[in-house]
Amino acid sequence: MNVAYHLHKLGLQSHLISSIGNDQPGKELIDFLDGIGVNTDCIQTSVQYETSQVLASINEENEVSYEIVAPVAWDDIKWEAKMEELVRKSDAFVFGSLGSRNEISRSTLLKMLSYADYKVFDVNLRAPHYSPQLLSDLLGQADMVKINAAELLLICEWNGISYSRELDCIEALFHLFGMKEILITKGSQGATYYNGNLTYEYPAYHISVADTIGSGDSFLAAFLAMKLAGEPLEVTLDYAVAMGAFITSQHGACPEYSKSDFDRFIWKRRWCATEIIQH
Repeated sequence: MNVAYHLHKLGLQSHLISSIGNDQPGKELIDFLDGIGVNTDCIQTSVQYETSQVLASINEENEVSYEIVAPVAWDDIKWEAKMEELVRKSDAFVFGSLGSRNEISRSTLLKMLSYADYKVFDVNLRAPHYSPQLLSDLLGQADMVKINAAELLLICEWNGISYSRELDCIEALFHLFGMKEILITKGSQGATYYNGNLTYEYPAYHISVADTIGSGDSFLAAFLAMKLAGEPLEVTLDYAVAMGAFITSQHGACPEYSKSDFDRFIWKRRWCATEIIQH
């Protein structure tokens, strides 16, 4: 939902496939999404489960930990025929590992992936809701993988990949799973993009941190917005890093803002060093 929210804020049409409970939190979520213009036609209402709750805690170093309640409505997303047309027409299909913790939603996701043209896997490892086998299955489906540095290290360990150099690890993942792009978020160290021929590193923007909830989701939304618009990689990654910083400087994953607010933020902090490395 966070990715869909920020894509909409950046002017893209976004749709959400999920499930809510027949309860007040579910009604509030639908009202919120309808109010901002995110399409809710493929959000189901479960009669068995309540709307999801995720309890977030922030420590003194602004690191966030999560307690993800289970089972909830999005564990029970059932296949509907209208999903096929929506996924086929999409420019990008964004999915995560967390939504696959239950067999029903996992089966629906795998079916949707069979129709998607450009599959973006946002790895989100939240213990205990994952396994090495599940992650391997989803990595093998992805065209682009967005991951943080800790998740990258863990996946390499699971697959017996040496981590003496990040590039060696990335090349091993390309060979093992067949994805075309890997995008690594590194918090205060910025982000790194890899494809088969190019490594592109971009530093973080220096800002005062309010909290880091949703910063990775906003980063991904901004990256996709620029990529789908055909912008050069250096512009795309700058925009994504800036969005992550912009959201981190505010409270909550989906703060209220306009695109002009974000554009002003960028122009105030525009000049950062970049580096392109061919390999």
